[in-house]
Parts: sequence; C-alpha cells; structure tokens
Amino acid sequence: MAAYRVLAGVFGRRGLHPLGAAATLIGALVALPAAAQTQALPMNVAPPQQMTPYSATAAPAGYPATDPSTFRPAYSSAVPSMYSAPAPALSPYDRSTSPLVASAAGGPGVNLGPTFSDAPGPLGAAANSGPLSTPFASLNAMAAPQPADPNSFSLRGDEPWSWQLLPTGLMYPTYLAGNREPRLGSEMVYIRHLGTVLDSTIGGRVGLLRYGTDNELGAEGYQLDVEAASFPRLDSNRNLVEGDYQFGVPLTTRQGPFEMKLGYLHYCAHIGDLYLLDNPGFDRINYVRDSVVWGLAVYLTPDLRLYSEVNWAFHNDGGSEPWRFQFGADFSSTEPTGPWGSPFMAVNGVLRQENDFSGNVTLQAGWQWRGQSGHLLRLGLQYFNGMSDEMQFFNRFEQQIGGGLWYDF
Repeated sequence: MAAYRVLAGVFGRRGLHPLGAAATLIGALVALPAAAQTQALPMNVAPPQQMTPYSATAAPAGYPATDPSTFRPAYSSAVPSMYSAPAPALSPYDRSTSPLVASAAGGPGVNLGPTFSDAPGPLGAAANSGPLSTPFASLNAMAAPQPADPNSFSLRGDEPWSWQLLPTGLMYPTYLAGNREPRLGSEMVYIRHLGTVLDSTIGGRVGLLRYGTDNELGAEGYQLDVEAASFPRLDSNRNLVEGDYQFGVPLTTRQGPFEMKLGYLHYCAHIGDLYLLDNPGFDRINYVRDSVVWGLAVYLTPDLRLYSEVNWAFHNDGGSEPWRFQFGADFSSTEPTGPWGSPFMAVNGVLRQENDFSGNVTLQAGWQWRGQSGHLLRLGLQYFNGMSDEMQFFNRFEQQIGGGLWYDF
C-alpha cells in the first residue's frame, strides 16, 4: 500500500519533467523494502507452528485426517506425485483373504474400508496396497479385520476339496471303548466264573474314495470306507472258544466338529470246534445280522468326542433282533503326541433288543501315542459289565477286568 501511494503521487502530478519522474520513481522503488518493514502483522493471523510428531496415545489438536474414507481428492489426469510412488510391500504375516484390497504383487491384502479402488490410474490398486497400519483418528483403525489364525478349527472349510483315491485317514474314527470296532487289539481279562481269557480283534478300516480336503488329520468332506474284522476268544489253554466276524461299507462325512456315517454292516458268530468237543451238550446257534448303521458324533472340544449310533437289521437269524443302540464318549488327543504320549479315557454302552435292551458298558483308561498320520496306539485298563459281546453267548452275563493293547487306524 505504501508503494502504491508513492507511485500514485509520482504519476499523479501533472507537468512533471520526464527526467524528474524517472528519478522520483527510482527513489520510490528503493523506499519499498523500508516501507514493507514498517507494516504490522494482522492481529488475527497466528505465527506458523511446527506440527507435533505423531503419538500412539493421543493425536494433536487439529491433526489432519489421512484416512482414505475422509480424504478424497478430485479425480483428474494430473495425479499428485505422492500417489505415483510404488506401494510398500505387505507384511508376510498378513493372512487376510479380503477381496476388496490386493497387494502390489497380486497377493492377499488388508481391508482398509473405503479406498481409491474406483479411481482411474495410479489411484486404483496401487493406492490400496499401502502399509498394514491404519492412520490415527481413523474409524477403520477399529473396524479393520485382524489377520486370521491359520490353526483355527473354523478355517478348515477354506481348504480346497478334490477327489482322492485311497486317501489316508478317516472322517469317522472308531469308538475307542467299542468292543466290536475294526482295529488290531487284544485284551487279557479275568471273567468271573470263567477265568482268564484273551479277547482279540484282527481287522481295520481304510478309505477307498474321498471328495474333500487332502489332509490326514481333521479332513473334511465325504469318504467311502471299507471295514472288516474278526473277534476270536481264546481260553486259558489257548483254545478257540468262539469267533465273531463283521464286514461293512460305511459312507462317512465330517463338517467342522460334526461327523456322520451311514452304511451297511454284516455280522455273524461261530463257535469253536474244540469248545464243541469239550462241551458236547452246547446248543450252537446261527447268529446273523445284516443291518443299516447310522452314526453321529460331535467334538465338544478338540479332544472330547460324544457319539451315538443306531443299528437296524433287515435280516436276522439265530436269536438276533432288529434294533441295537450304541453311545459313548472318547477323551483322546487328536493331535500327534510325540514319543511321550498322552492319557486317554473312554466309555461305551450298547443296548440290544435280544436282551430286552439291558446291554452292557465298557470303561477304558490308559496312555496313548498318536502319529502324524492319525494312527493311534493305546495301552490301558478295561472294565466290562453286562451281557456278553460274544454273540454265541449273548444271553450270558459277564463281568470283566483286565488290560489291553489297541492299534486304531
């Protein structure tokens, strides 16, 4: 303003000689810095201040919002240089599978809420591939999802499903305390009024075809199995007393903590020749069952499994009746145990129509070792009370106590 008044005074005079006007103009320009220094700062303008550094606990007053949801510049072909720089790489620990954001390398990213994904040019995918942290004072900082735990039981459903021939592992494992399950095992037990006997199981169950995840432990999907087993009983003289046999084809499935099976099962019982010679008055029966089996199991925890099973025979002979029910619980580590092993406990109950549903109960407890493939070796004690599982003697009451060694597939 001072310079303007000087110039106006110079050129506003009429009749001023050109040389005099030039001299007067030069003097006015020289006087401009001094006149500017005399001007006072406006009262309503505060002196500039340096911004306080970022704090993790509190944001300075007036801190500008930098969240993409609040900062949206107008889209134009002239993109600011700050958006044209290459995006920093995502952390290798990011496991989010959000489809909203992709990293610069094309991998999974982190969902930061509203982004520049709809912007043209570098404001698109590159702007979304920023660091994992979200700026302070952003609402998305609290709403952003955390990296998922790869060991979470609920994430198994994210694994790809495929067809597999002769898969490893079972989707419906055998009941640990079930005395008529396909496995390799033997129990030395004392039976009141009968003495010491050796009850064995020779058999197993394997997978034929699977459509599901390709892992040995905790696989999900559908699987067709085949099973077979024999159950011989030897007396104290190692003579065969009786032998039962079974063969089945179950279709099994597992979804999260739930397991189910539906299949066909054939069961028959045969008396030993030497037993008939030692007991000529024994009345042999032709015990046979052809049945449909439906079972359901659930894991209350990764190590605690409850199960129930319904068995309905459409063909019976030798005193067998159509209905049979089975239920129980297994407490057993489902993860590999290493060389030191871990404890296990199991209980199983059976109700049979031919015994007016009086049935029997089996208790087991001991130590186990589980391998990487899921196969299980157990050593423990067993107690049995109820109607015999040897179907040639299904009307005979037995009370057993002893120990056993079992290998489950």
